Amino acid sequence: MEQPTVHAEAALRALQEGNRRFAAGQTVHPHQDAARREEILPGQRPFAVILACSDSRVPPEVIFDQGLGDLFVVRTAGQVVDDVALGSIEYAVEHLGVPLVVVLGHTRCGAVTAALHGDEAPGHIAAVVQAILPAVQEAQSLPGDPLANAIDTHIRRVVAHLRAASPILAEREHAGTLRIVGARYNLENGEVEWM
Repeated sequence: MEQPTVHAEAALRALQEGNRRFAAGQTVHPHQDAARREEILPGQRPFAVILACSDSRVPPEVIFDQGLGDLFVVRTAGQVVDDVALGSIEYAVEHLGVPLVVVLGHTRCGAVTAALHGDEAPGHIAAVVQAILPAVQEAQSLPGDPLANAIDTHIRRVVAHLRAASPILAEREHAGTLRIVGARYNLENGEVEWM
């Protein structure tokens, strides 16, 4: 069991600062050169796991202005968690000592929109929609925009699922060596709002 090399608060600050640079158009593109490739050859030491939607408009390394070896990224449509995604997150926490897990949703999410509208989903896409439906149903009673409510509810439900479904994550969080947080990326202005 690896111990974190940085604390969750420092990891969160690095993501927040990186997103501020990105949203302001002042990215520095750290850790993206030959020296960094050489430095991380022996192994990886990412400081955060990002469970993000597969949407091509939401690349975590770009929106957080990070580079090679900084983030351990798991992406699925609608940031839906199955056993493989959960195992990937557990690997990063247990074997790489990552102290922070971020569940990153985003505005205008197509997967949540499909679940909200009850669209027929062909093939295995239906599994994605089915996984999001409980959040849509839970959000129906909330005032305000139905899509925004469903997106935020889904993010919170995924955070809760990670805690409930994984003894590894729950144990680390209880011990204070892991923090699990939700966040929403705004496609319109490039800003990440933390939940």
